[in-house]
Parts: sequence; C-alpha cells; structure tokens
Amino acid sequence: MSFGLAFTYLMSYGGAVVALANPFVGLLVYVCFAILRPGGGLWYWSVPVGGDFSKILAIGLLVGWAAHGFGDWRFGRAKLIVIALLLYLAWCAFSATQALIPVVAWGYVEDQAKTILPVIVGATLIDSVRKLKQLTWVILVSHGYVAFELNLNYFSGFNRLWEIGFGFMDNNCVAITLVSCTGLGISICLGAPRIWQKGLAAVCVAWMIHAILFSFSRGGMLGLVLVAILSFLLIPRRPIHYAILALGAGLTLAAAGNDVTKRFMSTFAEEEKRDASSESRLKLWEICLDVTADNPVIGLGPHHFPVHASSFGLTAGKEAHTTWLQLAAEIGIPGVALLLVFFLGVVIQLWPVARESYPVPDPWLRLTARMVIASIVGFVFTAQFVTLPGLEAPYFIVLLGVGTIRLLSVPDLVSAPDTTTHDGSRPE
Repeated sequence: MSFGLAFTYLMSYGGAVVALANPFVGLLVYVCFAILRPGGGLWYWSVPVGGDFSKILAIGLLVGWAAHGFGDWRFGRAKLIVIALLLYLAWCAFSATQALIPVVAWGYVEDQAKTILPVIVGATLIDSVRKLKQLTWVILVSHGYVAFELNLNYFSGFNRLWEIGFGFMDNNCVAITLVSCTGLGISICLGAPRIWQKGLAAVCVAWMIHAILFSFSRGGMLGLVLVAILSFLLIPRRPIHYAILALGAGLTLAAAGNDVTKRFMSTFAEEEKRDASSESRLKLWEICLDVTADNPVIGLGPHHFPVHASSFGLTAGKEAHTTWLQLAAEIGIPGVALLLVFFLGVVIQLWPVARESYPVPDPWLRLTARMVIASIVGFVFTAQFVTLPGLEAPYFIVLLGVGTIRLLSVPDLVSAPDTTTHDGSRPE
C-alpha cells in the first residue's frame, strides 16, 4: 500500500472516529483534505477517484458536533458575517427552485453546503487562540505541500499545473487558491514571534510563489503582487522588513524568467495588442452584466451560465471567467451581495485590529487579522478573473477572521496574553 493511500484511509476513517470525541480535530482533518484533494489531486495514481473520504469525515464531524451540543453560537461582532453566509446558501437554494435544470442547480447548492457547513461548525468551535493557530497551520502547510508536489512535477520536466491543473481545478483556479494562502505565509514570515514559525512559513511561501509563476495565470500574478504589498503595509515596518521584501522580490523576479514576465506584462497591453483570452473575458463580463440587468433578483439559477452559454453565442458549457459577475447573473444581485458581505465584512471588522495601537489580549490575534485581510483582499480581486465561487480555501481563511473577531468580542472567550517575545524566547 502506498503512503498516499495509507494516509488517506487513516486520516479519513481515523479522523471521523476522533471527531466524535473532539469535533475540532475532525474539522482540521476535513480542511486538510479539502486542500490536498486526495484522489483527484494528490496521489491520484493510488487513491481511488471519487472515494467518499470527505463524506466519511463530514459525517463524523457533524455527529461529533451534534453530540457536543452544536458548539457555542455566541459570535459577537462576527454574527453578521455568519448570518450572511447562511443567507447566501439559502438564497442559492431559493434560486435553484427556479432553475431550468434542477439537477445542475441543486448540485451547486450541495457543493457549496459541503464548504459552508464546516465553516459554520468551525465558527462555533473556535474558542481559543490555540485552536486559531492550529487551523492557520493546517491551511498553510497543506497548501505548501500541494505547491511542493507541483514544483516536483515542474522540476521533473512536466508542468502539471499548466497542462492539467490540480484536483479538477485548472491553472487559474489553483493559482488563485495559492494566492489566497500566501497572505497567511507572508504575514507569518513578517510578524510571527518565533524563528521556526517564520522559517516554516517562508518555505511554504517559496513553493507557492514559484507555483503561481509557472501556472502562467495573469490573475494569479496580479493577486500575488497585491497580497505581498498589503502584507507589507499592514505591519509596523522596520529595516529587517524592507530587507525581507527586497530579498523576496528579487528572488521572485529571478525565478520568473522571460516567459512568465511576458505573460504578466500582457495584462497591461493596449487594446489592439490584447490576446484572445483577454478579449474574450471582457466580452463574457459584458454578457454577465446584460443577463443580470434582465433578471437581477434570482438570476438564471446556480451554475446556469454554462447551461445558457450557447444562447449567448458562446460555446456550450462556457464559464464567464469572473466569480462575482457570473454569480450575479446566476443567483441575482442579492445572492452575490450576501457572499461579498461574508468576504468583505471580515476585512472591514479586522481592519482596526490589524493596527499596532489596537489592544489585543494575544499578539497572534493581531497577526491573524493582518493575514486574513491580505489573503481575502487578494482573493476578492483575483476572483474577478476566474469562476470559482466554490473554492474552499478562502472560506476557511475567513473562518480564521471570524474566530479572531469572536475571541475579541465574546468576553469569556478572550485568551490570556502570550508572553512570547519576538525572538522566540520567553522573559524570565
């Protein structure tokens, strides 16, 4: 039995059993599997495609959650964010009732529920900074490992990410999920208190950045620049930070090469020099706006833009290559507005927390605020260039923000201060 197959069976069945006693552990394993995607992503040569591994984990997680009283539903100031997510799922279901092909619409609702329900579970279970840290590292290291495997493929002579993607996602989707996670890694590199934390984050970020580059995704590259700038601007800057930024930028440019540089610069080409990909995106966006204007409330139905694509003069099954405009066309303005409240609401609420002057009981809460802001702003921006409303990682990163807001606004959940100094030692 291969390592991948053994790991998958052990973590799925073992995680489901452990989740009955400790649902938060089950959540961590579920998040890990959502990122690694065993079968369709990692270890595709040994793990059966379509296995019910995540379903087994989900059942254990939900049963364990129910056995423990469905967690603690005091969300404090994060209540609006959680409610917006639940209403978004409900609105998708409402739109599905009016869709042309119910099986397609309800399939989309089911896929969204597989991500949203664990986020709700997590929001009721994060009651300490320790759990916040555990979830952060699971998200970061899982993405780092995926990027490591993609780099191994690349250096062996096969650019798997560019040729076939990963885990049923194309190169653009993978690039953007990595962009959303680089905000975690860069923020930890710049602000974590311990050397080992900075080092582990730096390794993960290095693999992720290089994978974004050889994905040849222009949206991913733009998002990476935005996330790096935001991560830098959100911290109190010292000379060492400028040195780290310069070193990181220099290594990134060196790794990019001529092909990546030309691909990136084509983003800013004049209208007559744009390639067919850029032109087609603009046409698709215009179609989305027209469809939304015709049916602004419930839209065409979840995931129904591809269903109607041929009637717009497009190839049958064509996606619109824009998350926000395609969602508006499919589930109406109220639906996409609710999802944007979920993503941007956490950014707005965490913005004051990211400031050095904001009092926090534990420095990790401020660090989390910074990493979530950088990651989610990067995701919201880059999602305009590709259709991926079901991408799991950004939802889990918002969960980090919800947990932070909850710990700061529910009085008896506030943790004791962390006395770790910035060099990793503890004062006598």
